[in-house]
Amino acid sequence: MCWSLRDGLRDSLVAAAPYGGPIALLREPLRRSPSSRPQLEIYSASGVGIASFPWKSGPVVHLGWTVSDELLCIQEDGSVLIYDLFGSFKRHFSMGQEVVQSQVLEAKVFHSPYGTGVAIVTGSSRFTLATNIDDLKLRRLPEVPGNTCLLFRFSGILSGFSWSLFRFSCILLGFFWSLFRFSQILSGFSWVKLQVLVESCSGSTPLQQDPCVLIGELDGVRIISSTNQELLQEVPLVCQDIFKIASMAPGALLLEAHREYEVTCLLACAWRVSKCLVLQAASFGKCFLTDFSPDQFVSTCRELRVLNAVRESSVGLPLTHAQFKQMTLQVLIDRLVYRQFYPLAIEICRYLKIPDYQGVSRVLKHWASCKVQQKDLSDEAIARAVCVKVGDSPGVSYSDIAAKAYECGRTELAIKLLDFEARSGEQVPLLLKMKRSQLALSKAVESGDTDLVYTVVNYLKNEMNRGDFFMTLRNQPVALSLYRQFCKLQEQETLKDLYNQDDNHQELANYYVTASYKEKRLESRLSLLQSAVDEYNKAKNEFAAKATMEALLALGLHKQAEQLYRDFRVPDKRYWWLKLKSLAEKEEWEELEKFSKSKKSPIGYLAFVEVCIKCNNKYEAKKYVSKVTPEQKVKAHLAVSDLEGAADAAIERRNEAEMGAVLSRCSASDRLVIDRLNRARAGAAKK
Repeated sequence: MCWSLRDGLRDSLVAAAPYGGPIALLREPLRRSPSSRPQLEIYSASGVGIASFPWKSGPVVHLGWTVSDELLCIQEDGSVLIYDLFGSFKRHFSMGQEVVQSQVLEAKVFHSPYGTGVAIVTGSSRFTLATNIDDLKLRRLPEVPGNTCLLFRFSGILSGFSWSLFRFSCILLGFFWSLFRFSQILSGFSWVKLQVLVESCSGSTPLQQDPCVLIGELDGVRIISSTNQELLQEVPLVCQDIFKIASMAPGALLLEAHREYEVTCLLACAWRVSKCLVLQAASFGKCFLTDFSPDQFVSTCRELRVLNAVRESSVGLPLTHAQFKQMTLQVLIDRLVYRQFYPLAIEICRYLKIPDYQGVSRVLKHWASCKVQQKDLSDEAIARAVCVKVGDSPGVSYSDIAAKAYECGRTELAIKLLDFEARSGEQVPLLLKMKRSQLALSKAVESGDTDLVYTVVNYLKNEMNRGDFFMTLRNQPVALSLYRQFCKLQEQETLKDLYNQDDNHQELANYYVTASYKEKRLESRLSLLQSAVDEYNKAKNEFAAKATMEALLALGLHKQAEQLYRDFRVPDKRYWWLKLKSLAEKEEWEELEKFSKSKKSPIGYLAFVEVCIKCNNKYEAKKYVSKVTPEQKVKAHLAVSDLEGAADAAIERRNEAEMGAVLSRCSASDRLVIDRLNRARAGAAKK
């Protein structure tokens, strides 16, 4: 064992998971002094430390492991605390209020076809069972009088509970040995024809002078002490037939019994006794067979090499071949992945030629999900590492990895990872979940999938007010066109609002003409047709007026352009946009400033900022930032590269999306701004 235990296993609660699983050790579990707390330590099966932390809860009666390597800590008050392999607390549950009052005398963790269960006996002589902790249903058995042994059949297994010590093993008093042959024994140990279970009152045996712990396995008993670990097994009959003196078995007489050697030798290879010798015999014998398929021999050799690799002390999974077969290869890969032995898991998958979607891709997906949780690396570094490692591996979805990053509060990292996702159908739902609706709409349009575009548009329609919704669609012509087609068939009134919003008099006139055909009353039809005539006239006049105004403004004839604007009743927004662009393109900044102060801008002041930036004049753009509405402040500050101002505006509005937008523009040198935003986001999340 790789550990170094000063006091051995004395005065300690020890629990080891089956199938070569981890070992948990709690020293002096009943110590109650707050100044000196017990230490809970978790080791691999080879004694390599995995986790260690002081125990701050109540006195512990028993430790046990679930089938998924989760540690159960059963306390005196009936509370069961669950930790993962790395010592992180996951959840807890109680064995009932009655247990809290009468206290737990002893407890056991057992495994059954239903899952991992817990059985306890209380101070009031009552048994309480939970057959599956993941679907908790408590069963209370009648009170047990006196010092008796209760026998009952549970899930097909005959179990014995000793009232005094609630024992599942045979008791050895003093140093006398007792050998028992079982046809069926407790699931906590195993189903073995001949099982030797040894335990003395002091916890030591003639074989083990130090205190030791016995752990039942499928095909034997693990004996764990402070210095080493051994596996006690019954020698298989197949090995006896090969190696006993004067054996005439087919395996012993390999050359003469070549038709049956594979039955004995290959099965014997799975056992630790003289594996090399048996393998050499099997390899030699198959050379004399003409119709023998080497697949079983090759498969056995590969499996033994895998077992040798996981038995290394650095990995600490001392599995036998029988345990490996019972566990299955997929579970072994899962355990290696859970322990974060990713390179070894990938090598085993490739060596055994497991399909990518079951092997390497599954390992890489788990690795990437853990990688995005590393807080000491930047979003850019993690995204780059995941892209390089995962690449185009089949079966790995970047959207799943991005979803994990989003769950960890790393929205910007999730967006970067989504850029590597080739399927837009996987990108868009997560972007909508992250409230990045405009980016989701852009991705949907880029995909060319009209159904996906309609899905995003419908989501935006329900989430945004009508004005913002129309403005968003205006920036995406394809989405706007599709939405217009939808409105023509389903929502005629919305189509009318769209044309009004865009001052599209030509289409609005067409709308009135179409609507007139649906009217039955002559007066209504004439009214709609008159509205159509008016809109056609506006469209014609506005087109001519717009062209003339553009020419006048280009020549600097502002008074004449303004007179034309009044005479032809050109919409305010259109006139302001024309004059703004004309003054900025001619770099008449003083005139532009006077124009902005002439009256309240119908197009807002963010337009002034954006036009100035487009003309490469950040100095002029900053003059209009203070006039922008609060909803557009962050965008205005970002336009002039004022990160501190943008951060102030986002924090003041407590807007998560705006804080994320500012963070995405920050570099490593903007550490103060990043810290402020992260604190603000954390505070908002708590509220």
